[in-house]
Amino acid sequence: MQVIINANILTMDSNNTEFKNGYIEIQNKTITKIGQMTEYDSAAYKDYEVIDASDRLVTPGLIDAHSHIGMWEDGLDFEGDDGNEDTDPCTPHLRAIDAINPMDHAFSEAFDAGITTVITGPGSANPIGGQPAAIKTRGKRIDDMIIKAPVGIKIALGENPKSTYNNKSQTPITRMATASIIRENLKKALDYFNDLEKYEKNPDEEDKPEFDIKSEALIPVLKGEIPLHAHAHRADDIFTAIRIAKEFSIKLVLVHCTEGHLISNELKADGYPILLGPILTDRSKPELKNQSETTPGILSELGLCTAIITDHPETPEKYLTVCAAMAVKYGMNKTEAIKAITINPAKICDIDNRVGSIETGKDADIVIWDGDLLDIMTKPYKVIV
Repeated sequence: MQVIINANILTMDSNNTEFKNGYIEIQNKTITKIGQMTEYDSAAYKDYEVIDASDRLVTPGLIDAHSHIGMWEDGLDFEGDDGNEDTDPCTPHLRAIDAINPMDHAFSEAFDAGITTVITGPGSANPIGGQPAAIKTRGKRIDDMIIKAPVGIKIALGENPKSTYNNKSQTPITRMATASIIRENLKKALDYFNDLEKYEKNPDEEDKPEFDIKSEALIPVLKGEIPLHAHAHRADDIFTAIRIAKEFSIKLVLVHCTEGHLISNELKADGYPILLGPILTDRSKPELKNQSETTPGILSELGLCTAIITDHPETPEKYLTVCAAMAVKYGMNKTEAIKAITINPAKICDIDNRVGSIETGKDADIVIWDGDLLDIMTKPYKVIV
């Protein structure tokens, strides 16, 4: 049991509640009470570990909603590259949790930087890549670190699938073929799902379809339980992802959305959530030519639920707060930037019942900072996960 006292608390709850001099009670790794120090009774906490925040800033643990941490291991080449099974353009059945190495020291760097939750998963070589997972950044065994798996199914549009399979002289080498593979497999999964339902309703009259692991993996998407996480940088690729989502009436999360500022009104009209970034990288390929640090501010100002991501290792995980600070520097509201690395990614990835804000009943993932969260000189004083 722990209690944090004398804290300047940013809860990041739905009302953006702040406690200028407050305390947080923790029992069994869960937040059980939040209040002002004027209500604090020290006698009630004589058996607790008391953590004096000394008027320091306290926030929820930070969340990076799109990375590949533990799947492209730091300092290794092929030996630690487990993010792209680029021998088959359709691999929805592949699970990130079978590839993540929690011993990758990028996890300890993330934890030390106040990042307590990451969503990590397959790369973008395949039109359909696999199943990302939401995990904590502390632990040795991935099974004990999972918050939710899968959080979605990764798909990819644009240059990455094109270049991957062009080098193999194998489909898809065009945007048309990339989209067709996604459509084809969603339709196969839909037919498979319908046949399963027919069999389950009338097993005496209907044949049970032969087990199809790829279609099985896509059923939760078709049922609306998880979204597609669509890698799309260029405006036309973003619209292709939206077109497919509408065709199949499925949930969608736009990942990267590099040219989002060029189509902001169209994105506002559709309202899909956005995992934006990375914004600190170079323009390493043609579809990044319009990359801009102003995009997070433009999209969030329109009311779109926007999270800021590192895409680790494209930007190292530990620099998540730097990404948010740069967004503020180029026009994003500061509160919105903090939401973009706390509650917004939690909502977008459907894990806000556990993380993303300091509220009773949620996991006690808490960071005490030694300064302004978005000041480059600030570092965590204490991290609890």
